[in-house]
Amino acid sequence: MSAPRHAAVEGFATAGGELAVGGVPLSRIAARVGRTPFYAYDRQLVTARVQALRAALPPTVRLHYAIKANPMPALLSHLGRLVDGLDVASGAELRAALDAGGDPAEISFAGPGKSHDELAQAVAAGILVNIESHREIELLHGIGERLGLRPRVAVRVNPPYELKSSGMKMGGGPKPFGIDAEEVPAALASIAARRLGFEGFHVFSGSQNLRAEAICEAQTRGLELAVQLARHAPSPVLSLNLGGGFGIPYFPGEQPLALEVVGAHLAGVASAAAEQLPQAHIVIELGRYIVGEAGIYVCRIIDRKVSRGEVFLVTDGGLHHHLAASGNFGQVIRKNYPVAIAHASSSEARETVSVVGPLCTPLDLLADRMELAAAEVGDLVVVFRSGAYGYSASPHGFLSHPPPLEVLV
Repeated sequence: MSAPRHAAVEGFATAGGELAVGGVPLSRIAARVGRTPFYAYDRQLVTARVQALRAALPPTVRLHYAIKANPMPALLSHLGRLVDGLDVASGAELRAALDAGGDPAEISFAGPGKSHDELAQAVAAGILVNIESHREIELLHGIGERLGLRPRVAVRVNPPYELKSSGMKMGGGPKPFGIDAEEVPAALASIAARRLGFEGFHVFSGSQNLRAEAICEAQTRGLELAVQLARHAPSPVLSLNLGGGFGIPYFPGEQPLALEVVGAHLAGVASAAAEQLPQAHIVIELGRYIVGEAGIYVCRIIDRKVSRGEVFLVTDGGLHHHLAASGNFGQVIRKNYPVAIAHASSSEARETVSVVGPLCTPLDLLADRMELAAAEVGDLVVVFRSGAYGYSASPHGFLSHPPPLEVLV
């Protein structure tokens, strides 16, 4: 795979012949940060992506940000002003959402293994809990009684279908996520018998999908399933979270999601929901799609080695900072993320190299035999598409090297 000759093709501008983030040349950002490696996120690109979503999606649909994609506090505070709500997957993410000024009325909590303490946090905060087991029903009832509060709940449904072509399948078949659709009526009866405030359903089938038709089908089926289950609900459905699943292109041959197709179809879904679930609002929950393309990972070349005719650029970063780019976060067959040499001193000459990290393992590979600009010790290496599941999804403690830094520009 050849790297892009100009970083601008990855959505970032250039300044003085080098990559710029937020209009600032990367070498200057590196000096400002103080050391490499680091992640840099472009707030202008994040804002532009939310604006594009607003333009494509029906105005009645609420846009939520899934914090698990990237919980950096400064980024979260920025996004909190742009989206309608926040979705958390842990007690720590809940604290971050509240610290960022998130409205508890528009915060929801999903995850198959919520602890008693996390559920108590959620009830005390007044957020919506997506119930994923009968155990959680019992725990929430007890917590509500103890705190003198009525927990707000929705049922996360494991649908009887999968999201076709999704990178990670989160529903359909046996899954640890949610309650199987056929078991939901019993769960709703249990909720009705306890002091819990039922508000709706969460139906999420999968993530990282680039096929608009697959996402549209899942949304249609999600609404149909919610309408069926609503007949067993103790009160009207107020919220229907259809998840997201919107993917971004990482590898050669992948095409961007046809957002306008998804938006037009969702308008029909929202119209049908207004008739069949008249009190419900539709929620679309996105993480990777909002921030994934707005972030880069930056490391510095510390050695250049030639082994039996192959060139290796050894950097101060690697899989302990960016597990996904190393191919060890869900890839069955390893593929290179988009990578470039971004330092202003890089020449226009090209060569085929492998970019590796400092760890004593052959898994520490950021680019495998890619064509890049000729580079020397001291130059900066940039890994694009690094705004989601980068910093927070990597094993920073592996081999005890220093963790990376993060900056929002």
